[in-house]
Amino acid sequence: MREPILFLPDAMTDLRLFEPQIAALSGQYAVMSAPLSTCDRIENFASDLLSVLPPRIAVVGQGLGGTVALELVRRAPNRVTRLALVGTSFQPDTPAEATAREPQMVAASAGRFEEIARGFVGQAGYGPGAERVAVQAALLRMALDLGPSVFRTQSRALQKRRDQQPVLRQIAGPVLLLGGRHDKLCPPKRLEFMAELMDSDPPEILEQSGRYPSLEEPQAVTEALRGWLAR
Repeated sequence: MREPILFLPDAMTDLRLFEPQIAALSGQYAVMSAPLSTCDRIENFASDLLSVLPPRIAVVGQGLGGTVALELVRRAPNRVTRLALVGTSFQPDTPAEATAREPQMVAASAGRFEEIARGFVGQAGYGPGAERVAVQAALLRMALDLGPSVFRTQSRALQKRRDQQPVLRQIAGPVLLLGGRHDKLCPPKRLEFMAELMDSDPPEILEQSGRYPSLEEPQAVTEALRGWLAR
């Protein structure tokens, strides 16, 4: 594979989410990442991103980053040569989910952002390993570094995201669906359903991971990406 790899992190994270994989793969591949701190509407962000990306690109996305990746496919299916989605749902917010974001945004604006951040970091779901404390600390640092303004911006983007089910059949190149057994936001059954809709291989579920397998089981994620890149 010759095209660069674009890493798109989850909401309230940055390139540190994929730091182990970027370090492992950058010696063999051209690697880039795009911060999602200004992503207030997924369609607009994807359009802006396409204007600066190379003509052909392999994309790795988690969560919000995975939703942006699907939008890249929707807009330019011939430019995305392969797609890896980690803990990503193709479905939009339900009305209840969209409504539940409102008090969190209000609280974040009222000076309670650290409380909100500790809540969503703590509730995401993690594997049973001893490293979960360090992983949660790293995620909290990322969230606090990004701050309440980015939280509001990304929450609006998630509220307004479209149903990407029609895109799933547009992906022509190799696909990797990856998730953690203990992920509470995007559980394995959701990835299995997505794989059925895509008519792709079953998802790779990492048994010792939750929401953030790239940090919880970094070597396993790197090896999964190597296999995907070699297809």
